Amino acid sequence: MAGVPIVWDRLRSYPSNLSGSCQRREPDLTTSSFISPAKPAVAIIGGGVIGLAVGWRLSQAGCRVTLFERERVGAGASWAAAGMLAAASEAEPGETALLALNRHSQALWPDFARELEAASGLEVGYRDEGTLVVALDRDDAARLRATFDFQRGLGLDLDWLSAAETHALEPHLHPAIAGAIRGKGDHQVDNRRLVVALAEAFRRAGGTLCENAEVTGLAVAGDRAVGVRLGDEVQHADRVVLAAGAWSPRLAGLRDWLRLPVRPVKGQALALQMDAAAPLLRHVVWTGRVYLVPRRNGRLIIGATVEERGFDGGLTAGGMLALLDGAWRALPGCEELPIAETWVGFRPGSRDDAPILGPCALDRLVLATGHHRNGILLTPATAALVANFVLTGEIAEAMQPFGIDRFNPVTKGF
Repeated sequence: MAGVPIVWDRLRSYPSNLSGSCQRREPDLTTSSFISPAKPAVAIIGGGVIGLAVGWRLSQAGCRVTLFERERVGAGASWAAAGMLAAASEAEPGETALLALNRHSQALWPDFARELEAASGLEVGYRDEGTLVVALDRDDAARLRATFDFQRGLGLDLDWLSAAETHALEPHLHPAIAGAIRGKGDHQVDNRRLVVALAEAFRRAGGTLCENAEVTGLAVAGDRAVGVRLGDEVQHADRVVLAAGAWSPRLAGLRDWLRLPVRPVKGQALALQMDAAAPLLRHVVWTGRVYLVPRRNGRLIIGATVEERGFDGGLTAGGMLALLDGAWRALPGCEELPIAETWVGFRPGSRDDAPILGPCALDRLVLATGHHRNGILLTPATAALVANFVLTGEIAEAMQPFGIDRFNPVTKGF
């Protein structure tokens, strides 16, 4: 992916024992993690924020965890995201169960961020200024008022701001802005810092990271997953967690057991560079066309298109034009800013745009995929729920609506 720096050198500086870069480091003496023979050995397929967070939690619990990523850890959808934690502002009709999970995970985020920073020694860029969903004109305001009434009816903590109140918070927004919904509890995290911190916390907890190590299939005995295949090699495990995002259905042999309804949803995005000392924007801002996410270093992320184009990784003039035009209509001063980066990512979209979590027809294979646009938001909750299931076999109440059986009866040979 364009613009992805190489940040993993210290994770690669130990001997490899499998294809790609794979190493396990003993935890620091100051940590309390240990490998317990009574806990399951776990193989995780996929090194985005979901796989890393699940691996961190399981390593903390004393499991021997090996995580396999076909490229660099965190270089896929997790790197392409914008890091918005906007459970209230993004609430839509027909997503009652997803909203409950989103709100639960959002409530976990402040403590999760603090714990992760302490465990990794790295900042994750958590910001709590809040989110504004703005109306660009009076017609927009009428539609946004209807959205506000719906969301308030769900009990969400949102406020309606007049045009003057909106401009008092963000004076560089377009003069014609007619008002906004303010989500004071809808925050953001720097997703790229999050990736690096999760990888470091996982390593410090005793986990093994294997980069450039493509899992070519499942190792199966009878009706049970017993590990993963990397070419001619087999890495045995008591449990296998599939957290490969949009690439999850491509795992060889998976269709012998189930059809995983996850597809890539293409998103083009770009970043402009503001003056970090005098940024044009401080809140996350949504319009009907784009979102704008300011970072502390002055970067302003503008995203993102939603395209059903498979794994087409090409940037398009139309995509960039739509993003820049949408940003300019809300924040005219952005036209003077230099373009810092452009990129494409692939959201893992399920049939109902909600995650797929928990067991499936193949015993000991655990699913953690299909998060669509909510992967960063749902990281704390997914990690806790999936790790708990691996350790106890319990399908927690919060996870029950998100099993794969909600789509189809899951039986061998389906």
